[in-house]
Amino acid sequence: MTSSNTNKILPKIVIVGRPNVGKSTLFNRILKRRRAITDPTPGVTRDIIEEKAIIAGREVILVDTGGYKVEHDDQFDELVAEKSLSVLDDADLIMFILDVNEVSGEDESYISHLRSYMDKTLVVANKVDYVEKEPEIYNLYTLGFENIVGISASHGRNIKELEEKILSMIDFDNLKERADNHPDIRIAILGKPNAGKSTLANALTGKEDSIVSPIAGTTRDVVKGHFEYKNENFRVMDTAGIRKKKRVVEDVEYYSVNRAIKTINQSDVVFLMIDGEEGLSEQDKKIAHQIVKKGKGVILVLNKWDLKKDVKNEFKAVEDRMRFLFPILDFSPILPISAKNGDGLKELLDMALLIRKQLKNRVETPVLNNALAEWVDFTPIPHVKSKTFKIRFITQVSSDPVEFLLFVNREKLFPSSYVRYIKNQIKKEFGFNKIPFTIELKEKK
Repeated sequence: MTSSNTNKILPKIVIVGRPNVGKSTLFNRILKRRRAITDPTPGVTRDIIEEKAIIAGREVILVDTGGYKVEHDDQFDELVAEKSLSVLDDADLIMFILDVNEVSGEDESYISHLRSYMDKTLVVANKVDYVEKEPEIYNLYTLGFENIVGISASHGRNIKELEEKILSMIDFDNLKERADNHPDIRIAILGKPNAGKSTLANALTGKEDSIVSPIAGTTRDVVKGHFEYKNENFRVMDTAGIRKKKRVVEDVEYYSVNRAIKTINQSDVVFLMIDGEEGLSEQDKKIAHQIVKKGKGVILVLNKWDLKKDVKNEFKAVEDRMRFLFPILDFSPILPISAKNGDGLKELLDMALLIRKQLKNRVETPVLNNALAEWVDFTPIPHVKSKTFKIRFITQVSSDPVEFLLFVNREKLFPSSYVRYIKNQIKKEFGFNKIPFTIELKEKK
């Protein structure tokens, strides 16, 4: 897997600062929608979040980071701080957020890291909620920064002035090349907490975009990364672990789970991560139901397979059990990997490309109906309660998701077993065997 390039180069604007100064609120304000999770609890944002934004008519990449802390209460604080500092080199503009009411020791510590980036740092004094607060902005010039703007992210004060200042500091004619923001295939990684989603995302991109920790619930937002494989541009979306509703007690986790489920709509193929030690659970089945409902491709990824004992026919036994317990996933490939060791990633990506190809596949109506005539001739439609059924014709109405429309003389009582028969024939003859698809009936006299 290699990094991908793009012809369209966009400036990268990174928002940094200590916890609870309003970084994510400003991020959402500029995006004009709620993308980053905001909460009064310090340290809610842990991950690096990138989104495209329009600032005064110019397209940019906006980056939100976790809060920088000097004293680390746990391993998360240290990892988040490292992530926050790691993005400074690649930024075209750094927005350093301060609380106008207080410059703390953590602020001063971060400023020491910004000294070598003074020419591309814009200090944003937040929480200037009313005009009487504006004189306090001038106290911040003693910090040594030339570019300072006072705003209120929560109230929207002076946002226009901030955007104008941002554009004045960016040299649009001399920008660094970025990873491709228009991927050919989009991968969402879903699953229960601590199944190895972030480890897999980092292994695919070759970067440490997602924080990896043995503590369940580390990832709270959707973290996006890009990579290239076999001349195809991929976007991978690492998501928060999905738990049962009764176990989702934090507001932060509630939004994380909702956002993870929404990534299904934004994906082509879902990697549903299964802990090889624990196997497939009822919760995994519920996630899979949402994927199938949306008509997305899905691969059941058996992670941590390197930890399984080397028992003869072990994988076949696990596969058979999963097929038996969850027939809704009868089409889904099951692949064993070790995200930590990088085992099985080539096979995983090859399968993702095959699934994407099937999702995009379209069969011409004449070809489909010629095949249908042969199927019906070989296996006639059975009678139900002395009723005779006929199929007028069949057509594929859409791809990605794949849907077929079957026109019949009477829809009521049409044998569902025969619809399954046609579905199986379509799978075998036209190569739709690894994706979910639907056949709808429509009555035509």
